[in-house]
Amino acid sequence: METIYLDTHVVVWLFSGEIDKISNKALELIEECELLISPMVVLELEFLYEIGRLNYKHNQIVASLSDTIDLKVCNLSFAPIVKEATKLSWTRDPFDKLIVANAICNSSKLLSRDRKIRDNFSMGIW
Repeated sequence: METIYLDTHVVVWLFSGEIDKISNKALELIEECELLISPMVVLELEFLYEIGRLNYKHNQIVASLSDTIDLKVCNLSFAPIVKEATKLSWTRDPFDKLIVANAICNSSKLLSRDRKIRDNFSMGIW
């Protein structure tokens, strides 16, 4: 089974039931693939909760999606991900750098609506 990573906004939309914000192609891949998130998505979810942009803590979101769509947090070692992230000069966003680097280290696609990610990461799809 193919593995695919989910960007933070995809996780939020799946959790909140905002499926209409997700492309048909992305929804098909969500149905067909093993779903992973970078630990940076977990950290970004918590950050968004802390600044009031989300009403649920990271652990509630991840646990719910783990139960409903078998979402898992990637357990790759952090050092190679950081090494890969240092090569990504197209963004200053540390979340984006590490989320993309995580997918690169696992030779996997990343579902993201973010045009900047897709323009700079050949395995970024929407």
